[in-house]
Amino acid sequence: MDTSKVYFTSLRTSPNNNLLDKMERLVRKAGIANIDFKNQFTAIKIHFGEPGNLAYIRANYAARMADLLRSFGAKPFLTDSNTLYSGGRSNAVDHLQSAMENGFNPISGKCQVIIADGLKGTDYREIEINGEYCKAPKIGAAVADADIIISMAHFKGHEQAGFGGTLKNLGMGAASVPGKLELHSGSQPVINTENCIGCKVCVKNCAHSALSLNANRKAVIDYDKCIGCGQCVALCQYDGALMGAGDTSERLNYKIAEYTWAILKDKPNFHI
Repeated sequence: MDTSKVYFTSLRTSPNNNLLDKMERLVRKAGIANIDFKNQFTAIKIHFGEPGNLAYIRANYAARMADLLRSFGAKPFLTDSNTLYSGGRSNAVDHLQSAMENGFNPISGKCQVIIADGLKGTDYREIEINGEYCKAPKIGAAVADADIIISMAHFKGHEQAGFGGTLKNLGMGAASVPGKLELHSGSQPVINTENCIGCKVCVKNCAHSALSLNANRKAVIDYDKCIGCGQCVALCQYDGALMGAGDTSERLNYKIAEYTWAILKDKPNFHI
């Protein structure tokens, strides 16, 4: 695989040179116009953000990108897949509401919004790549069916994968719910009973009812129900829920890379 060519710009602006203009000039310089967009369904993969959370790219950037793609003749749409963990993006109804509240809608986002893996996260395509860890990744149908992939990623942290950008935005973000289960398989957490204070935050927020408190008010995991989503690890403020000793960040990142490979296989793509 060839080394990617990466273009950068500063955040300096002036009254005649705003950040949206700079982004457009940057992607033009990077060669986005070399892609044949004419009448092509073009997925703009972006994180819509949880309700009340500000850790996402603002919708006006997506709107400018959608306008630019339409000027090339594309049929763009904004998309993301549902989450494993409970919250405002775990099904398409809540996910669309969250997207709308954060500005990702046809008015402020200037683009239609499609939840890639459908109502309950079960709409997907298996794309054969014969990878070392994932033979046929389960990709959200709207992303898998798109002709062209454009990713708009913000850098973010993950309790197991570490810091991620484009690879995480695509490889984990565009995976369907069954795909996310495959990515997290073998990564079930453990409870450090010495640190657990019995606050029940993990119990209340487990979407799969895999956590409870025992007679000593310590969290207990039912591994028959646990799917390894990491919600408890992310929420625990006392290091009471930790990733298991046998789980490796390296293995998860390999899987994310294979999922990204499946998403981009045989398709024009561009990454911001």
